[in-house]
Amino acid sequence: MQIPVKRLIADTDHTVKQWGPVHQLVIDTASESLSVALFTDAALTAYHHEITGRGHAEKLVPAIAAFPGGGRADEIIVDTGPGSFTGVRVGIAAARALGYAWSVPVKGYVSLSLIAAIARSTDAGNDPITVAITGGHGELFWQVFDGETLAILSEVTSTPIAELAAQIDAPVVYGSGAQALIEARGHGEARLVEADARAFSLIPDAHVNDAVSPVYGRGADARPTGVKA
Repeated sequence: MQIPVKRLIADTDHTVKQWGPVHQLVIDTASESLSVALFTDAALTAYHHEITGRGHAEKLVPAIAAFPGGGRADEIIVDTGPGSFTGVRVGIAAARALGYAWSVPVKGYVSLSLIAAIARSTDAGNDPITVAITGGHGELFWQVFDGETLAILSEVTSTPIAELAAQIDAPVVYGSGAQALIEARGHGEARLVEADARAFSLIPDAHVNDAVSPVYGRGADARPTGVKA
């Protein structure tokens, strides 16, 4: 017989203590992918991952409902963007609605953090990790992370591809916008890494926030490590 382990799960008042397994529902709809995962004590229990392009709103709730127990969890974590304007809002709306219905906390993470975490897990090394994903109006969302700790070295920014090509000199760029950036720059290596809710456990705790608001990625320019002066 397995002895239950005591774990502290904060409800909306941050006061609830729970015994037994802890279930986390991760929702990622900020890109063309519809990616949802259910974890029990950090172990993957169920997942749904498909490239939808469109239709997140119609497919998300049925995908969750098909999970064991209807996907019910003690905590919900959602990708807050940047990415697809509609996809980000669909994911956040669903997470908030389920959090309210189940009386559980809802937390968020930035999409580029997950991509950087996946990149770090597949490519050993301590060089800064530069992530670029497709934005709108000929721009890319981008951010740079420390290759060893995933500490944030630049804020999320949206920059025209041609302008970014003149700024970024990282030899390897990750994400859905990497190929466009490398082609515009004329050198370097692009590695396609897509957000995947199954990889949520790779994100450091510091990248998961109580703030659950859309991240649109437009702000002041930054020049972190890996960016030309």
